[in-house]
Amino acid sequence: MRAARLIKMVLLLQSRPSMTAGELARELEVSERTVTRDAQALSEAGVPVYADRGRAGGYRLIGGYRTRLTGLARGEAEALFLSGVPGALREMGLEDAASAARLKVSAALLPSLRDASRTAAQRFHLDAPAWFKEPRTPELLPAVADAVWDDRVVRARYRRDEAEVERELEPYGLVLKAGVWYLCARVAGGGTRRVYRIDRFTGVEAGEERFVRDEEFDLPGFWEERAEQFARSILRAEVVLRLSPAGLRQLPHTTEPVSVRAARESAGEPDEEGWVTVTLPVESEDVAYGQLFALGPEAEVLAPAGLRERFAEAARRTADRYR
Repeated sequence: MRAARLIKMVLLLQSRPSMTAGELARELEVSERTVTRDAQALSEAGVPVYADRGRAGGYRLIGGYRTRLTGLARGEAEALFLSGVPGALREMGLEDAASAARLKVSAALLPSLRDASRTAAQRFHLDAPAWFKEPRTPELLPAVADAVWDDRVVRARYRRDEAEVERELEPYGLVLKAGVWYLCARVAGGGTRRVYRIDRFTGVEAGEERFVRDEEFDLPGFWEERAEQFARSILRAEVVLRLSPAGLRQLPHTTEPVSVRAARESAGEPDEEGWVTVTLPVESEDVAYGQLFALGPEAEVLAPAGLRERFAEAARRTADRYR
């Protein structure tokens, strides 16, 4: 336990110019007194940890000290090589940098672990785009990615409906969702954070101005919240339907997860045939028609009346076709 903590402390100090006792205590989840003892132990073991005194003081490594990655277990080394997404790195223009980083990590590993990159690649592969869609890399993605890395304000032009809009943006982070790239950004000057599709950008110009990043910003949390809001915002209609047990099982394959959760929460007790009545939030009657048609005879639309009639007419035409 302590050995792992000492290794982590050295790696933390390698990655930053210096760290206060409080910062190290938070990262290592120990007390500041324990940090002091650990720093003393590292110094006695030959690791050049230096303590700067005073209010602005902290701990740092001197003499350009670097440790080789001899503390990694095989599972940890293989997981390290799985942490990158080759396709996404290539699309952002970072493939060469990622390749160089992997080579340096491999060189620092023990000889017995240097095949970790190959063994990981043989066993796992991430294919981000959804099925039945041709992945397309937005031309402006590398320029946006550069601005994200450098915290540079960008002047972006993008399509919104039929118009083209121009904004100054503070690009906080990129998200790859089902093969589509999104930018999470804040309008320069303290505006609200929004989500933009990169393939709708028609121009991106990054100047020399840098913005001050909010270090409390949580990209995964922000994306999860906005994705949930978006999914709910487009559900402007409701359909009441009966579902067989098979239809209830198939529902997640035909409609959005947020709709499926709402339907299951609204489900009453099964009737004598085992069917349940649910209220399903949908984007529109037209969209619901396409989604629910896939359930075939395992679903019966009760309302709205117009949608029920469309299914009844479709059933009559289908029966005539197969008669």
